[in-house]
Amino acid sequence: MNSGDSTLIDSIIFNHTLCDGWTNSTEGAIYHLGNTILFLGYMGGSGAYGALYIFSFLAPAFLCLALWGWLTVCGLDVFLWNLLLMLQCLAQVCHLIFRLMQDGLANEELSALYTAVYLPLDVPVHVFKEITAASENKALSLAAEETYAVEGKTPIDQLSFLLSGRIRVSLEGQFLHYIFPHQFLDSPEWESLRPTEEGNFQVSLTAETDCRYISWRRRRLYLLLSKDRYIARLFSVMLGSDIADKLYSLNDKLFAKSGVRLDIRLPSLYHVLAPSPQGSEGGSASSPPRGSQGDATVMPIDPAQSNQALEARNVHPDQGKTPVPKPPHQLWPSDTEMPSGEDSTRRDVS
Repeated sequence: MNSGDSTLIDSIIFNHTLCDGWTNSTEGAIYHLGNTILFLGYMGGSGAYGALYIFSFLAPAFLCLALWGWLTVCGLDVFLWNLLLMLQCLAQVCHLIFRLMQDGLANEELSALYTAVYLPLDVPVHVFKEITAASENKALSLAAEETYAVEGKTPIDQLSFLLSGRIRVSLEGQFLHYIFPHQFLDSPEWESLRPTEEGNFQVSLTAETDCRYISWRRRRLYLLLSKDRYIARLFSVMLGSDIADKLYSLNDKLFAKSGVRLDIRLPSLYHVLAPSPQGSEGGSASSPPRGSQGDATVMPIDPAQSNQALEARNVHPDQGKTPVPKPPHQLWPSDTEMPSGEDSTRRDVS
C-alpha cells in the first residue's frame, strides 16, 4: 500500500506531462473579472463585518468563474466546483447577516450607550446585553425639577446610570455638584453598603433638565455580579472611576475663608479648616504676626504629626478635655492669614 502511494505521488510530481509552450491567447473578460473580484474579496478584515465583506465578494467572483467554465472552457467539473463555492459563500453571507441582526441592539439609547461607554472598554455585545437585561432593557424618564432621591428618606435599593440630561446634587439645600450623562447617579451610596445592609440617601438628587436613565434593582444586580466575575470587575472599575470624578468635582468647590482653593489630597488639610486652639496666636515664634507682609510661603508641617492629631480625636471622641496634640514649633496659620493668591497645591509638605 505504501509502495502504491509513493508511485502515485511520483507520477504526479515527476511523471506529469510537461507544457510544450505557453499560449498567447487570454481566457476572456469573465475569467479576469472573476479573479479581480476574488482579489478584492481577500482584502477584507477580521471579525463578523470583515467576514461579511469577504464572502460578499467571493460569491460574485465564483459566479464569474462558473460562467467562465460553462461558456469558455466548456468543462463540467470547472462549472460545478465554482457553482458549489458560490452557493457556500451565499450561505455564509445569510448566516452572518442573521447573526449580526441577533447581536444588534434594538433600543437606540442602549446602542448609543454601548458605543460611547462600553465599546471603548472592549466589552463584547453579548456581555452588554446581559447587563442591560438586568435593567429590563428599558430607559426611565425624569422630568425637570423632579426628585430622584431625598436625603434621609429615599432607600438605597437600586443603581442608576444617566443617559441624558443633568442632575443636581445638594445637601441640606446647599449645592454640591452636578451629575452629567454617562455617570452613575448613586455610586457612593452603592459602595457605602454591603449586600446585606440597608440605608437611605444622605443627599438629594433633583433633575435640572429632562433626564433619561437606566436603573438596576439592587438584588438583581448583586445576583448578576456574583454570577459573572467579568461583569463584577467591569462594574468595580466603572464605579471607582465615577466616585473619583465626584470627589474631584467636590474638591473644586473647597475654598478657605480668604478665597484660597484647598486640596483634599493634602494630609494637613485638617489643620487649615479646624479652628485654632486657645493660645496659638502668640505661643509660637515661627507663626507670622497677623497682617505681616513678609515671606509669602507657608510654613510646612509634618504629616505624621497631623495624622496623630486626627487619630487622637477618633480614639477619644467623648472626652471633651482631651487636648489636640500640636506640633512643637510649627503651626499652620489660620485661613485668613494665608496669601490670597496661593494655591494649596504649592505647599511643601515635608
